[in-house]
Amino acid sequence: MPGDDFPMVQSRETGDVIPEGAQGGPAARSDKNPFAKSWAHFVAGGVGGMTAATLTAPLDVLKTRLQSDFYQAQLKASRAAHAGAPLNPIRTAAYHFGETFQILTAVYRQEGPRALFKGLGPNLVGVVPARSINFFTYGNGKRLIADHLNGGKDTAWVHLSAGVVAGIITSTITNPIWMVKTRLQLDKNVAAESGGIAKRQYKNSYDCIKQILRDEGLRGLYKGMSASYLGVAESTLQWMLYEQMKRSLALREERIELSGRERTWWDHTVNWTGTVGSAGGAKLVAAILTYPHEVARTRLRQAAVPGEEPKYTGLIQCFKLVFKQEGMVGLYGGMTPHLLRTVPSAAIMFGMYEAILRLLDAK
Repeated sequence: MPGDDFPMVQSRETGDVIPEGAQGGPAARSDKNPFAKSWAHFVAGGVGGMTAATLTAPLDVLKTRLQSDFYQAQLKASRAAHAGAPLNPIRTAAYHFGETFQILTAVYRQEGPRALFKGLGPNLVGVVPARSINFFTYGNGKRLIADHLNGGKDTAWVHLSAGVVAGIITSTITNPIWMVKTRLQLDKNVAAESGGIAKRQYKNSYDCIKQILRDEGLRGLYKGMSASYLGVAESTLQWMLYEQMKRSLALREERIELSGRERTWWDHTVNWTGTVGSAGGAKLVAAILTYPHEVARTRLRQAAVPGEEPKYTGLIQCFKLVFKQEGMVGLYGGMTPHLLRTVPSAAIMFGMYEAILRLLDAK
């Protein structure tokens, strides 16, 4: 019908293309190309992802090392040397934070500032396509599933299904990038702990790829894929929580408009920080509930000791071996820096995303 011929615009958060009238605003006609500024979302998402990855790179390096069995053995020896009276939960948390930052300081002191940014190159290379693929697949997947399988209704199970599809596609395409990133982060410039016996194995990303293909074949680039697929649960849960938080914020705005009252400073604060808070909060909950897959993925991607068989050969075997040798603590190794990185990273990425869209005057 003529009245239903709404101009199409792109959703800021998901990349979903929807009628302008469906966003709550008037369905005004426009002669301009509806996709004229779709590039703005690509630029904003890419810059936001790169900014977040760069600012939180040291914590990403630390998280990866704490997930590896080499550093877990060091921590176990350190804790045994300082064993004493049992600590209460608050002192235990404080001790863990102190221990985390001691390792970060040691990396800087022994290996130099560049070591804090190991793997940043492939990380940045992977951020733009990963974000683009995930947002594009989720947004369009949500629309297709809602339209064809749910009568056009945007419900929680639609978010769940779209999140699973987006996570699987993104993980499959970008796994080799994260494989190289993990290897470079675990490869130390100065092997102080080994007394100089161990040398740097990889010169750069290209050399890392060459050695993996030579020694492990094409399948080597896809190690940890099973754990990545398990990690789809995290991204799916994050999307669902994020959608629900955004919906709550939208309902809050509607109630304020219907009441006709004047907005307070708190209302303006919520309006400006709602997306950032939703992104960070959703990531926090999802990361805590699904963290063990991160440890398994890192262990499966570790380079084998020369002349020895790989210690971890499969997802289930990895979980069993880590739990047997290190207990439940081993399955949550590195969670502190992981949370310190991912929560502000989500906030930074979405904050930059929103700011650039406003700067480019994109709807």
